[in-house]
Amino acid sequence: MPVDGARPPSTAYLDHLAAETELRRRAAEPGPGEPDGGTPGGAPAVLAGVVDAAASALEPELATVVRTLHAHPETAFEEHDSARLLVDLLGRHGIAAETGTGGVATAFRATLGPGGGPTIAICAEYDALPEIGHACGHNVIAAAGVGAFLALKDVLQATDAPAGRVVLLGTPAEEGHTGKEVLARAGAFDDVDAAIMVHPYGADVADQVWLGRRLLTWTFTGRSAHASAQPFMGRNALDAANLAYAGVGLLRQQLPPSDRVHAIITDGGTRPSVITERAVVRLYARSKYPDTLRDLSRRLDDVARGAALMTGTDVKIGWDDGAHPSLPVRTNAALTARWVAAQQRRGRDVLPAGVVSETLAASTDFGNISFRVPGIHPLIKVADPAVALHTKDFAAAAGSARAVAAAVDGAAGLALTALDYLCDDGLRAAVDDEFSAAGGSIDVPSYFD
Repeated sequence: MPVDGARPPSTAYLDHLAAETELRRRAAEPGPGEPDGGTPGGAPAVLAGVVDAAASALEPELATVVRTLHAHPETAFEEHDSARLLVDLLGRHGIAAETGTGGVATAFRATLGPGGGPTIAICAEYDALPEIGHACGHNVIAAAGVGAFLALKDVLQATDAPAGRVVLLGTPAEEGHTGKEVLARAGAFDDVDAAIMVHPYGADVADQVWLGRRLLTWTFTGRSAHASAQPFMGRNALDAANLAYAGVGLLRQQLPPSDRVHAIITDGGTRPSVITERAVVRLYARSKYPDTLRDLSRRLDDVARGAALMTGTDVKIGWDDGAHPSLPVRTNAALTARWVAAQQRRGRDVLPAGVVSETLAASTDFGNISFRVPGIHPLIKVADPAVALHTKDFAAAAGSARAVAAAVDGAAGLALTALDYLCDDGLRAAVDDEFSAAGGSIDVPSYFD
């Protein structure tokens, strides 16, 4: 047995997933630059070559970003030094950035391009997790985003620059606080036609499932009484919490396979001799589609109300804890094809959707943006496939040489995708048509009302 007494988990399921992934990899045969074998298209080759080379030349500076942020992690809305590092890097390249974007002190915005055409945003995250630092690799996201923006500088500041603009948005507080939704509600994406970013992972994946996520708190209130002398005079809030917790467990059998519900009881009373007057359950609810997330939310409301009814207690249902929901990511295949082409140019073998099991799914606030404008959120390899996000092992990988290489390749990929979007009228039409066919934009603030 291990020293701490914990039995190590079996790797059998991960081993099966790895074997299935390899089988799908062999079966997947995308055409050059396109997941579906379509026509490459994109920006003129000369401009693409300039941008690609510029991204490679930024490697020393991007390595500094990756390693400095990794060594000095800052959590949500506290990323003051991280934001300053990125803004100062832009300044050294002659680019002024607006800070405090959307009323968020650690957000920033910079713009390149002559205007007069479409606008595409590149999102850069840089918040870390409490205790385990950059275990989601946002230091790599920041370096790739800023690197992409700088790689486009010479092309977009030339006298014959393509019409349009590229906006770099520094987006704080992705971890647990839906920072992009805060910025969106403040108008940060109002003038944006498309948005792109890249996330580090254990594989290069063009399109992976990202679940929508809501935070939920149930506060049960009962009536205290002496647990021995007069228990019949009490109404036990802990009983309600236990029934609700069990109800979630029973509900899981009837949920779609992609739904997730995780719960903890954070307050269950103070003394065994007193009937518990107050109990608190905190939950995460996740689902693959906005409408299934809305349905899951309603079913969880019923569980809480049922537990309260059975125990004669009251329940206060608090959705999203004063923050905002995260929607699933709606990936735009036309933009994804350009990302794949760019990554193949960099020598990366990018897996199409469906190769990596969708059971390996987390959540991101970029989903909220992807239902406002067309967007992509591909994954880039910095670790071995068995290394999961939000672990100490992934935190170590996020500061490695592979992380630096991913930041440079990610910068090139984002820059080339943005350049294709500005230069290719047909691509933009395909992007917009696909977005409209998928249902267009939704009103995110009122969606769960």
